[in-house]
Amino acid sequence: MSEISRFNPMGRFTGLAEIYARCRPGYPDAAIEFIAIHCGLRPGSLLVDVGSGTGIASRLFAGRGIRVVGIEPNPEMRAEAEATGVPAGVPRPTYVAGRGEATGRESASADVVLAAQSFHWFEADAALAEFHRILKPAGWVALMWNDHDADDRFTKAFDELILALPDAAAAELLRRPAGEVLFGSPLFERVECRRFPNEQLLDEEAFIGRAFSASYAPREAAAATSYEAALRRLFVQYENRGRVALRYSTVVYVGRAVLD
Repeated sequence: MSEISRFNPMGRFTGLAEIYARCRPGYPDAAIEFIAIHCGLRPGSLLVDVGSGTGIASRLFAGRGIRVVGIEPNPEMRAEAEATGVPAGVPRPTYVAGRGEATGRESASADVVLAAQSFHWFEADAALAEFHRILKPAGWVALMWNDHDADDRFTKAFDELILALPDAAAAELLRRPAGEVLFGSPLFERVECRRFPNEQLLDEEAFIGRAFSASYAPREAAAATSYEAALRRLFVQYENRGRVALRYSTVVYVGRAVLD
């Protein structure tokens, strides 16, 4: 069993689709703009969003007139994405079953392959080979995450609560260096990394929902009750006018496919 497969990446979000869609942060306009311009996306371009979850990133790119196909293995997450509407005139993303290592897409069909908050759940080398296969010649890959901003006192205190949970520290260790693999891949060139500030303003119930949207949040009743109580104490300690601000550093890795 591989290091990643033992985390059950397809099944670990089962039961979380609604709270994930409602409480997870989006991505800053500056990050979406950077990917769109740097990777040459235009209205009608095809972006394949791999590990698309509930469609948070898919809809942001669709809002720019870009055709989006979301690849998502978890049927509950995929159904939540499909059920979420888009504004009039925006091309509706299409969501299909698939994995990072086996998207099911045609070779040389995508202008950009995106993995937003998902690449760390893939077998990196196999996924990058699959991305390269489905990209058009000299197409681009973009890997994006909302990293917690450890320089912010409240966000750091929230991290400390998270890392005390079983499985959380191991999952975070899996995620944090994941994008760096792109720099060493022989399949991609002109690799670079950019960071953008991001923020999520939350009232108490939204903050509790954000915490429980994580795949490693406790689900057994006693542990969940204890965790919720700790979260509410943290909220009271840091709230200002009934809200807290979770601060993120949105990190984006981009690379251009090497021509075969």
